[in-house]
Formats: sequence, structure tokens, C-alpha cells
Amino acid sequence: MPSRKKRQAHWNATYKDTPTNQLGWYEEAPGPSLDLITECDLPTSARILDAGSGATTLIDALIDRGYADLVAVDISEVALQRLQARLAPEEDAPVQWIVGDLTDPDTLASVDPVDVWHDRAVLHFLTDAADRAAYVQSLRSVVKPGGYVIIAAFALDGATRCSGLDVRNYDASMISNLLGPDFEMEQSLNHTYHQPSGAPRPYVYTRFRRVNAAADPA
Repeated sequence: MPSRKKRQAHWNATYKDTPTNQLGWYEEAPGPSLDLITECDLPTSARILDAGSGATTLIDALIDRGYADLVAVDISEVALQRLQARLAPEEDAPVQWIVGDLTDPDTLASVDPVDVWHDRAVLHFLTDAADRAAYVQSLRSVVKPGGYVIIAAFALDGATRCSGLDVRNYDASMISNLLGPDFEMEQSLNHTYHQPSGAPRPYVYTRFRRVNAAADPA
């Protein structure tokens, strides 16, 4: 299990060395994510946390749709700086920027409860069980009762490595089991993403609702 410091160094180097639109996970238009967020049927005042934002175009798209309370979290400060630089100054206002590791319980300490947790391609990098447990605890700490969790990960027939790192592949039931009974799956879909090179990358997308707000054990 790489240390948090090594993980951060890896992702900072990745974003320093590769143009955004050549990254293997770059989406010009984040269609599946936007569709699943729209299915939540929330007002534009909803707080949406994008876990592992990187230099995603999702933040731009949400701002364009009028969402005004966004949280962008990534382990790479280089990635978030690149995203901030791309947004016009007036677009930067509705975003809370957080550099941190989602397996660190302190990363989201400053975040108010959120209506939506969105993660495209963070979870599948957590190959260690302790890291996955810490990730779920971070998620549980901020998602409101009745809030939504949207997670996209490499499908079982998807890539087994990405950005030089091993990954853990998923189907919808595996993600459901990881989150536990407090999160009810409302939707899942398979989606084949094509990298900038044209290579196919099968993903599974899932959408859950938090149905039990019982306090987590201390």
C-alpha cells in the first residue's frame, strides 16, 4: 500500500507531465455523470462533492448548469490548480477547493454535509482493504440523510492497470456491498469510455441514496 505522500507525488507528477486532454481518463463531455446527477432531481442550490476532481470538465459543466455550491477534492494540488486556471474568475466562486487524500479522515473535516457525492475513478485505485474502509468512512461523514452517492469504477472486464498503478475492478453489487445497507442502489449502468487514444475502457456507473442516517460507531 503506497503512503499518502507517495500517492500525492505520483498524481502531481502525472498532471505535470501530461496535457489534460491527453490523460487516459479525460472526458470532453462527462455525459454519464451529468445524467446520473440530473436523475437525483435536486435544485441548483444542492451541494455536490466531486471526489478526485483532477482537472475534470464536470465542474465546468455543473457551473454551466447553474449549480452554485460545489466541492472539488483531489490528492493532487497540481490537478486542482489546472482546473482553477481553466475556469473564469467569476466561475471559481461556487467551488470549495480541497487538496487531500480521501483515505485521510481529516481531509473532509471542513466540508458541510453534501447532497451528492460523485466519484469517477477514485475508488478503483484503492486496492487495499483499509484504504477502501477509510474512503467509505469519509463518504459517510459528509453525505446527508437522503443524499446521493454516484460512483463509477472500472468494470470487471475493464482495465486492470491505469496510470502505471494496479486497480480493483467492480460490478454494481460489489460497490453496493462496500457501501453497506445504509445506501440503497437506485440505478446502475455499463458504459464504455474511449480514451483520447481511442482505446475502450469499460466502466460501471452506480447511483445510491442514503436511506439510513444512523450514527456511525465512535
